[in-house]
Amino acid sequence: MSQSTCSLCRFWHSSIGKKLVVALTGLFLVLFLAGHLVGNLLIFQGSADFNEYAHFLHHMMHGWGIWVFRILMLVSLVLHILATVQLVALNRAARTTRYQKEATMVASRSSRIMIWSGLTILVFFIFHILHYTVRVSPDLRELAEFGQSWAMTVKGFQNFFVSIFYIIAMGLLCSHLSHGVGSIFQTLGLRTRKTAGPINLLSKAYALIIFVGFISIPVSICFFGYGKEELQQTEQAVKDAKALGLEGILKDAH
Repeated sequence: MSQSTCSLCRFWHSSIGKKLVVALTGLFLVLFLAGHLVGNLLIFQGSADFNEYAHFLHHMMHGWGIWVFRILMLVSLVLHILATVQLVALNRAARTTRYQKEATMVASRSSRIMIWSGLTILVFFIFHILHYTVRVSPDLRELAEFGQSWAMTVKGFQNFFVSIFYIIAMGLLCSHLSHGVGSIFQTLGLRTRKTAGPINLLSKAYALIIFVGFISIPVSICFFGYGKEELQQTEQAVKDAKALGLEGILKDAH
């Protein structure tokens, strides 16, 4: 084993190393969420803009860009959760006296459920990939094959149970964020007594913006019928194009 590999192993097995891994992967995921939200909100700007955005994502760097980013996302998420779980295990193993009751009184509710919310988010991430990326649903796959990402998204969120699960997952995610964003600042040495208050406020404000922004999509579609008529028109156009073998023409039109 090389010296650099040994150094990485020592870094990973140290509590400081794990904290840095959690902070840096957390920072990457926080920035990703902000960018992802901005892109997703294009759904309210119209099908043409949203389809163009989706086309760009899937064709940047000749189609490799989206896969590179997906791999980075998955690796960051796995490292973030694994390091967090191991840190909690190390902290529990290091306790020589029982002071859980005192610690629980001081800790926030969000921090106490960090592990469970993190694991739930991982389950949601896998489901989300299967739903909108792998597209296990034939209806969603057909719309995507015809370049109708806007219609595919609307169709997916018309399912009541999918929308409810999405909203619950976003709630847990933002509970996680309300504590996690502040922890990033603390681990990176950017949190002091003077900045603690503003950082806590920033964490909660960011979590609230992410929550409201993301759930506005399933709520608008599932409970207020957003995009229902245009979706029906698009589905009919896809059926007609499929019958005539005009898949490429329909894609080019959007």
